[in-house]
Amino acid sequence: MRDENPDENPDVHPRGSTPPGLILDRTSRTPLHQQLADQLQHAIVHGQLVPGSLLTSEPRMAEEIGLSRITVRHAIKSLTQQGLLVRLRGIGTLVAQGRAAHTMDVVAAVHEDLREAGRAPAAEVLHHGTEPASPEVAAALAIAEGSEVTVLDRLQYADGVCIGRLRNHLPRELLGPDLFSPHDGRLGSVGLHGLMRAAGIFAYSARCTIGARAATAEEGELLDVAEGTALLTLTRTTLDQSGRPVEYGSHCYPPTRRGFDIQLLTGLDAPVPPDRPSGAARA
Repeated sequence: MRDENPDENPDVHPRGSTPPGLILDRTSRTPLHQQLADQLQHAIVHGQLVPGSLLTSEPRMAEEIGLSRITVRHAIKSLTQQGLLVRLRGIGTLVAQGRAAHTMDVVAAVHEDLREAGRAPAAEVLHHGTEPASPEVAAALAIAEGSEVTVLDRLQYADGVCIGRLRNHLPRELLGPDLFSPHDGRLGSVGLHGLMRAAGIFAYSARCTIGARAATAEEGELLDVAEGTALLTLTRTTLDQSGRPVEYGSHCYPPTRRGFDIQLLTGLDAPVPPDRPSGAARA
């Protein structure tokens, strides 16, 4: 009897693609199969693996990146269950047509969005440290009001032009303010979500609200616009794969310098995203 795993079938097309730049940290507390799944998901969401493309077979991928077949199979199975990959007998594993509705969008990672658009991102840290969680932040992160949270307040630049003010809060036990030092260059080189991934915190989904309001006097000075100028706002709660809130962002942008492309997907047979922990509020 032939194995049902398409990667074990002799008639599977031998070609396929593995996204470049897969880096696995064997010293991390995050399991290797989860690291691989997270990076493959990132490649799918950001277009490195396009819908309908054939993924490298499990044996070949395991050989290319130095993992066991079982580890690779575990990662592939996870993404298949999420609706990001599809197994077809006699063909192999394909990237699903259409992105699952609950996957991470580039709107959740400004730094990476800019870099992929061919622009040079940079950040100026205005403040980094800890503070008690306000009612708004506590509700978003599903923690008790007054709990200590890490805060990062910065100006985001693209090609040397300030495009917005970004303010982020994270549970203190997940990521400390020491990683946000403006002097070591890490924030400027990989962005906030790059630092989170390096610490083993992987963004899986985000709930966002886009709005508008008038600029305060402080924001006008920082963004070089007149007080009262209309600003685009983005509030976002980022969750990991377990559905745990790991970051809350409250950002504002002059609309002439930053916009948002929103794609509405229909007809997707996407799985229901993980339930949000009790007590969390919608962003």
